Amino acid sequence: MTETEEPRREDGVIVRGPEEVDSSESAHPADTADHLESLELEEQIKFIKRLPVKEAASSIAEMGHQERIELIQRLNLGMASRVLSNMAPDDATDILASLDEELRRRLLARIPPRDRVELRELLTYDPDTAGGVMNTDALVLHQDLDTDQAINLIREQVEDKEIPYYAYVVDDENRLIGVVSLRELMIAPHTMHLEDLIQSQRLISVHHATDQEEVARLISNYNFLALPVVDEEGKFLGVVTVDDVINIIHEEASEDMQSMVGAGMDETTESPWFYSVKKRIPWLLLNMVNSAVAAYVVHLFEDNIAKITILAVLMPVVGNMAGNSGQQALAVMIRQIAVEKFERKKFWLGVIREARIGFVNGMMLGGAIFCVVWVLTQNVALSGVAGAAMWLDMFVGCTAGASIPLMLQELGRDPAQASTIFLTTITDSVGFLSLLSLAGLVLLGG
Repeated sequence: MTETEEPRREDGVIVRGPEEVDSSESAHPADTADHLESLELEEQIKFIKRLPVKEAASSIAEMGHQERIELIQRLNLGMASRVLSNMAPDDATDILASLDEELRRRLLARIPPRDRVELRELLTYDPDTAGGVMNTDALVLHQDLDTDQAINLIREQVEDKEIPYYAYVVDDENRLIGVVSLRELMIAPHTMHLEDLIQSQRLISVHHATDQEEVARLISNYNFLALPVVDEEGKFLGVVTVDDVINIIHEEASEDMQSMVGAGMDETTESPWFYSVKKRIPWLLLNMVNSAVAAYVVHLFEDNIAKITILAVLMPVVGNMAGNSGQQALAVMIRQIAVEKFERKKFWLGVIREARIGFVNGMMLGGAIFCVVWVLTQNVALSGVAGAAMWLDMFVGCTAGASIPLMLQELGRDPAQASTIFLTTITDSVGFLSLLSLAGLVLLGG
């Protein structure tokens, strides 16, 4: 950057261009990661080799999951093992868990023994649980320390810790008994023991097997920066930090969006095409079967359609409007399940709410289509049939859209899993059945 150039601003944040990252020793790891992702793989390797190993580790940790896996796989074993050793344990574990077993074994063999033991232990946890996303680089203090001793110990350790804003107080058995913030330590009396400082504290922690979505909900609910993780005996294991929660929320939102339409939850544009085929084809086959149900309904009323051809025009209008209405209810319910603890009564009351919305919207849009059909055909009976079918299908669509995720939840399935496929089957079938059967009864006399 020349002396006269101004750094550009994006949404109020001063941002350096990728071309500046290469020559800067103070670039933020996220900026370096962006620059790395813009390079070809061979260029990434050359770039990483020029960085100090700690900067290389923090920059690779900020890269997208697939990109950093590919980069680690291409680095020589010595460089890759040094990078992993200098990463936060949770980031290193995430990468190692995604590598094939042979490469993982060879990398672990080159990592210093202390770090190797820690990483192997973290690899034993389910990646979708608190244990699988926790970080073990935390400040741990014994309950017998006074505040001055605690502050001095923190000064000695904080440089090697990723989470410096809380310290975790344990007893002789390493059981977690409290959490203190650095602010609390600074304003507490000099000789006050930690055991007394946390005496009236309500400790909130999670078991290592707790689902990561529940961990994210708790951190969001309590506005914590980190949440401690313990084992069955209450022994301190590590912490889940707010940056992990952001990743969890992003990951779960992506999974829900893809799962709703029957795509693989972990698919990306870089996934092998045959993997995507394998993930999608079962749901596409199910969708074909469900579509056959709607087609059969139409087949039952072929004579009605032949006599009143405008019904063929109205069928997709009714089905699409109900489908859209149901999708709105579906999206609201899936989001609610994702961000809140599941409470059966509360969520089923939400279904009733969506049913009311579908009822009112159905009445309004049913009235609208009544007017449109009447203007086009001057046939009040046909207009009434179209309006009634629209009203009924939108009511059913909203109710079904809200109910499907809850039924999947009750069955122990992912609430978003292929939910749009089931919803489309219901709205198409009900819409076609109501429109064609009402037309047969009202317009054709049976």
